[in-house]
Amino acid sequence: MISRISKLFLLSFLIGSLLLPEFLVFSETDPIEERQALEEELKVLEKQIARYEKEILETGQEKKSLENKIYILRNQIEKLKLQIYQSNVMIRDLGLQITDTEYSIQKTSQNIEDSKEKISHILRTIYEEDQRSLIEVLVSEGFSEFFDNLVALEVLNSKSQELLQNIKSLKSYLESQKQSLDEEKEDVERIVKIQNLQKQESEQTKKDQEYFLKLTEEQYQRDLKEKEETEKQAAKIRARIYELIGVREAVTYEEALDIAKYAASQTGIRAALLLGVLSQESAIGKNVGQCYLKNPSTGEGVIAYNGKSISRVMNPSRDAPYFLEIIKELNNTKGLALDPYQTLVSCPMSIGWGGAMGPAQFIPSTWVQYGYQKRVEAITGSSADPWDIRDASLAASLYLKDGLNRYGTEGKAVQSYFCGYPKNDYWCSWYEKNVLELAQCHQTFIDTGSMSLKCQGVIGLK
Repeated sequence: MISRISKLFLLSFLIGSLLLPEFLVFSETDPIEERQALEEELKVLEKQIARYEKEILETGQEKKSLENKIYILRNQIEKLKLQIYQSNVMIRDLGLQITDTEYSIQKTSQNIEDSKEKISHILRTIYEEDQRSLIEVLVSEGFSEFFDNLVALEVLNSKSQELLQNIKSLKSYLESQKQSLDEEKEDVERIVKIQNLQKQESEQTKKDQEYFLKLTEEQYQRDLKEKEETEKQAAKIRARIYELIGVREAVTYEEALDIAKYAASQTGIRAALLLGVLSQESAIGKNVGQCYLKNPSTGEGVIAYNGKSISRVMNPSRDAPYFLEIIKELNNTKGLALDPYQTLVSCPMSIGWGGAMGPAQFIPSTWVQYGYQKRVEAITGSSADPWDIRDASLAASLYLKDGLNRYGTEGKAVQSYFCGYPKNDYWCSWYEKNVLELAQCHQTFIDTGSMSLKCQGVIGLK
């Protein structure tokens, strides 16, 4: 028969042996080799993409001939192919990270439960000892065994404190892993969004190549002259109307410029930079989303143009309550009759959530929680409407101002608009580059009254 003291010491030994920091490494399988292979593949792709970019730049500086134009387009198509493939490699790499993080979260949660169970055993043992009277202890054990028992109980009490500290450390680690998982999923969402833009650019470039392959050199030179004349026709550009789908009203490009200049005057942000962001996010309101929310409890919705059901249109806990409140407030204060289930929002990518609103593509929780709704209302004196091009422009300008104040440069402010903060990774840098190129198109028109056909095309004026 094992004595009571022996049981206590045995229990303390077993618990002590399980107090090791198990939360440091969790992977059942080691993905390091696979991830290293993916990283090496990405390095090779980056070099190939850089080579194509150099050739495109050098050829663009040569004499403008049909042969050179076709050569540039061919290189652009090949570069875009590599970039799309690069996106797939990065998604695979992040997929491994997400799997590893999810496994780590699972193991950490299990370790927390195990530690709680160990504490439960200790507390039950201490409680049972506390229920025995002094006379009962002395009669059954004697003085020697009594004092040994006290020592054992002290050891158990010390172990319980160690377990509590272990649980605290595990919970802290668990929170950091959950945050890492959210960031990894957001990275994938950004990559998918940019990949879709790259695919669109690739399709347009292929169409351009097909067009120029049919031309003779004489026809190409005539086209160049016509192009130069068209780019000088500022009045036509100003008068072109943006057909804003899902936005309160259509505006001309000149009106969009005036709105951007007003927003810029309130915040100190360049009007051209604001227009660059709005061009990237929604083509200045031409595409504010193609989905409707249908079930705020689950976030499910439908695709607007075909009625097909789709999940993850809007985060049901983070965004749906704010979205419904925004619609309700606009109806009450502005006399609108908006139906929250017939109001366009962005559709989800292959991972993450949709639900972005209006020309500036604000997420409902960001619009309300981060104060942009109230800050716009403080300027305009009326309820802020994320689907109104004026309010959306003000909100985006305020967001960019915050980024510029916090991070110091326009580029970093632009990155923060897309990534939350400047990451300087490939995707945040890609977004920054695109927005700044669009901003330059707008700035050129503001400064000179003309805009290249390429700029008119990417902005949506052609």
